[in-house]
Amino acid sequence: MPNSIKITTWNINSVKVRLPNILLWLKEAAPDVVLLQELKCVDEKFPRMEIEDAGYNIEIHGQKTYNGVAILSKSPIEDVKRGLPGDTDDEQARYIEGTVFGKLRVASLYLPNGNPMGSDKFKYKLAWMDRLKAHMASSLMDDELRLWGGDYNVIPTDSDVYNPAAFTNDALTQPESRARFRAMIHLGLTDAFRAFNTLPHQYSYWDYQAGAWAKDNGLLIDFLLLSPLIADKLCSAGIDKNPRGREKPSDHTPVWCEIELN
Repeated sequence: MPNSIKITTWNINSVKVRLPNILLWLKEAAPDVVLLQELKCVDEKFPRMEIEDAGYNIEIHGQKTYNGVAILSKSPIEDVKRGLPGDTDDEQARYIEGTVFGKLRVASLYLPNGNPMGSDKFKYKLAWMDRLKAHMASSLMDDELRLWGGDYNVIPTDSDVYNPAAFTNDALTQPESRARFRAMIHLGLTDAFRAFNTLPHQYSYWDYQAGAWAKDNGLLIDFLLLSPLIADKLCSAGIDKNPRGREKPSDHTPVWCEIELN
């Protein structure tokens, strides 16, 4: 077992479209664990062979056209559970968790966007966040090393968006969304990126429209949240912007952290 492992979350916005970028990045960045979101494919259509050839074990919770999450790991992935507890009628593929390197419980999540405001989509977003917090709270009682990574579709503060005024009526900045995100943090979780990077206006997402990438008109909505026991082992964290600048990129870019295991 390595002394430390690198864990990354990345909303790839279609695994089939981004596969060349994913394979290049896996080779360059060499993460030990990858939490993917927005696969946009069913399990059978996931490019398993190509990613296994890159050295990764794979567990998938897919869905046709929308959503979809996965865990990639250089170690076996054990005790895998698919779907967020709390609503047996929820068929959207937004949550998967498993144990990697024999001791670390990781989850890949794709939190609902919630737009437009006033719609059932916003109600679903808030209900999903309530379920996630409840699952986090119960999970933290077992003293396992835990990490929840993914696209949280929340802009926590105005300093996490290039133009707060432009998002006044967006589900990602609403008081209800922000309060629920804070409530998760207040369970005792640590935001890995912010533990090392406190400057405002650092982003993980840039829209495809209006030259947002070139202008650095971005949002910070992708996070790695660590339980107290694993937060004590946090070595470093950052945002890898390289994939966002390539041809046919995802609109998100990887967020990573490094953790001591021993």
